Amino acid sequence: MQIPEKIDDRFALGQRGEQLAMDYLRSCGLVVLDRNWRPRGQGVRGELDLVARDGDELVIVEVKTRRSLAYGSPVEAVTTRKMRTLRSLALAWLEHRSIHAPRLRFDVVAVTIPPVGQPVIEHLRAV
Repeated sequence: MQIPEKIDDRFALGQRGEQLAMDYLRSCGLVVLDRNWRPRGQGVRGELDLVARDGDELVIVEVKTRRSLAYGSPVEAVTTRKMRTLRSLALAWLEHRSIHAPRLRFDVVAVTIPPVGQPVIEHLRAV
């Protein structure tokens, strides 16, 4: 089965956005602990784009990548429903790793990669 080109292109865009976000977070001093984590058999579905540490805080990072703002900011794609899913995934990640995180934060990194010019990265902390 062949993946349609449009889907393959969106996947590549998302992967590039995640890499840019990870590089950006590392340049800000965060330590990336995990990327594209999916629970296995824990009753929770979805994926954590990035899990990082910022000092004593564990940071769950949702990365949204777009080519333009024509359909709105990438941040607008992070809905209340998505945040609920991220919370459930974060708990599953902590359980899977047997980690107690006294401080947990949820961030969004919005990446806009225009056809021409440099990517723009917007980091929203504690959304």
